[in-house]
Amino acid sequence: MASPDPRESETSYIRMSTAAVDSRGTDASLVGSHCQYAYCNQLDFLPFQCQSCNKTFCLEHRTEDGHKCTNPGAWAARRRQAELARHSAGEGKRMRDLIGQKPCADDNCKTIIGTALVPGVHCADCNRDYCLKHRMREDHDCKNKPPIGARAATAAHATAIADNARSALERLKLWGQAKKEQARQSLPAPKPQSKVARTLAVNSLKKTAKGDAKVPPEKRVYLYVEAEAATPGAKPPKGEFFYSQDWSVGKMLDAAARSLQVQNKNNMSNNEQERLRVFHVEGGRVLEFGEKLKDVVQSGNTVVLLRGIGPPADLIAP
Repeated sequence: MASPDPRESETSYIRMSTAAVDSRGTDASLVGSHCQYAYCNQLDFLPFQCQSCNKTFCLEHRTEDGHKCTNPGAWAARRRQAELARHSAGEGKRMRDLIGQKPCADDNCKTIIGTALVPGVHCADCNRDYCLKHRMREDHDCKNKPPIGARAATAAHATAIADNARSALERLKLWGQAKKEQARQSLPAPKPQSKVARTLAVNSLKKTAKGDAKVPPEKRVYLYVEAEAATPGAKPPKGEFFYSQDWSVGKMLDAAARSLQVQNKNNMSNNEQERLRVFHVEGGRVLEFGEKLKDVVQSGNTVVLLRGIGPPADLIAP
């Protein structure tokens, strides 16, 4: 058998250089190109090609000024023509698509909505579009904005809505007065409003209240929490819980709804008939979602989760 050819054991570097030999000779040192600038002719292994005159040059003469290009500016002119021929961003789109981006309808907000990253949220009550920060009715002062466009309510319809709201408000006001009186009667006698009596009631509440163990004891506010019954005659769900005084009313509402197993659609619906609100019995009013607990309630107070009562309003006259 014939002995193996020693050239087969050559390194890839040698093979690559040999394969790169051009048709002008067999010397591997001719890899690359000679500078075509007059009087240079330097062999450059990494030559540059001028896009204006299509000739090859070395590093020193690669610019148009360096090699005194015979067709200066041709590449730049082609590039300008290509830019002019490129389609504009709005070409082929409907005018409706081009004006989809607009500022948030809130008076003090400059956020541009209708983009891929910042979609707009439509409010069916005032018929305006808002950013995520102002999507809630209370966040964009919806009750003080007259509806616009085709969805604006007629005068008769608006009057009917107002009458229903007043009727519901009156019923809720009577209910709230009864709950407030019940809360007064439940405190120890003979001085249910005394500081000592409240302290004893809170100490008793602390023994039974449940909540997130991660909340520091000095940050806890202890509350009696109740929700309206799902059906007439049913026993209303209630319990004793503690929350962080730094929480917002909205966060407390979410936690209370989970603890009492009450359906909560506040984050999925803008329909007030389905949304829960927090009624503060001692304060006699519906609390705003953004209010801090430390500013509106005290340990030993009672709050009730109510559905479909609308935005906050003073329900009980002082």
